[in-house]
Amino acid sequence: MKHKLLPLSETMHYILLALREPLHGYAVMQKVEKLSNGAVKLAAGTLYGAIDNLNKHGWIEPVGESGRRKVYMLTEEGSSILKLEQARLLHILSLYEGSESNEEV
Repeated sequence: MKHKLLPLSETMHYILLALREPLHGYAVMQKVEKLSNGAVKLAAGTLYGAIDNLNKHGWIEPVGESGRRKVYMLTEEGSSILKLEQARLLHILSLYEGSESNEEV
């Protein structure tokens, strides 16, 4: 069964990728900006809404605290979702490669 959050939005993708290591919200914002080469800058409201959503779906979970900040990390299910999305995107990329060789025929 297909999940209602799939395919992942660009923002969700970056947040899940950032949370392959334990991070608190502000660190997630910094990591996403770095991973996206500055293309994605998350507003706090967007980030915390997404974190709440991902936590509800069991894709991330709180793993501790840093001061009064909650630290989150990807769950096993979250990892599976990233793998599914990676396969989907690789398939789409392969179609680009295929179309180039078809045009040369």
